[in-house]
Amino acid sequence: MKKQKTSLADKIFVVCNTLFMIAFVVVTLYPVLNTLAISLNDGVDAVRGGIYLWPRKFTWKNYQTVLGIQDIIIGAKITVLRTVLGTLIALVANALLAFVVSRKRFLFKSQLSLFWVITMYVNGGLIPVFLLYRNLGLTGTFWVYVIPGAISAFNMLVLRTYMQGLPDSLEESAQLDGAGYWTVFYKIISPLCKPVYATVALFVAVWQWNSWFDAMIYNRMNDEYTTLQYELMKLLSSVMQQGGNAANAAAAGATSAAVTPVTVRSAATIATMLPIIMLYPFLQRYFVTGLTIGGVKE
Repeated sequence: MKKQKTSLADKIFVVCNTLFMIAFVVVTLYPVLNTLAISLNDGVDAVRGGIYLWPRKFTWKNYQTVLGIQDIIIGAKITVLRTVLGTLIALVANALLAFVVSRKRFLFKSQLSLFWVITMYVNGGLIPVFLLYRNLGLTGTFWVYVIPGAISAFNMLVLRTYMQGLPDSLEESAQLDGAGYWTVFYKIISPLCKPVYATVALFVAVWQWNSWFDAMIYNRMNDEYTTLQYELMKLLSSVMQQGGNAANAAAAGATSAAVTPVTVRSAATIATMLPIIMLYPFLQRYFVTGLTIGGVKE
């Protein structure tokens, strides 16, 4: 077999593409590595500046200060709980709905799918939604984080499209053996949908972990249900304004713990993003599958 010669244009493209990707990785990773270096540096020394990829005076005091803030500990517990419960409930609810809509004998499935697509672009607005949640008794409770996000039009359509691509003969043969719809869903469809389940679970988990706006709107006066990202947002805002309780607490400990608001902010940022970053390598390969099947048109 003769080797196919690579043209000059192809070689130039490979070189340019490689250089572009290297530059893109550097631009993407540098802010994270710089924040990590500042978070591990002595606070007083960090004020001098000049910290890039490696701390000048290594210390764990910034993380000790962050972990000592009571609201952040409470927020971390609520965020982990809402991420786990929210992901499980959303996955089960969307999978069941997608299975029903994907059945050929289900009436009005096209009309309902169009209706759900419209809800992705049009909503009632913040005030009507707030009044609805208040009338339902969700405001001021933990369940305001879980129940409203249990059904997502996008996630449901992704699951439905994947299920529609499975051979009909699998369901027909199971029904010939006496299997009902629940048995077909649980023992036939679900095992084949593990890749798309992982994709949707990752989508929901990332959204639940990073969400802070709902905590500010619905549980702002209830510190019992604060979230990690909301506490980080308050910390970042207070540091930028050189005020607020979180910044004052960090600044008050600067003389004894050698921390400053900037280093505490960096430590809080790394602490909040680390768990979700650790999850990505295990589920990243499902991203392409999920996005591709979500774009398939009937």
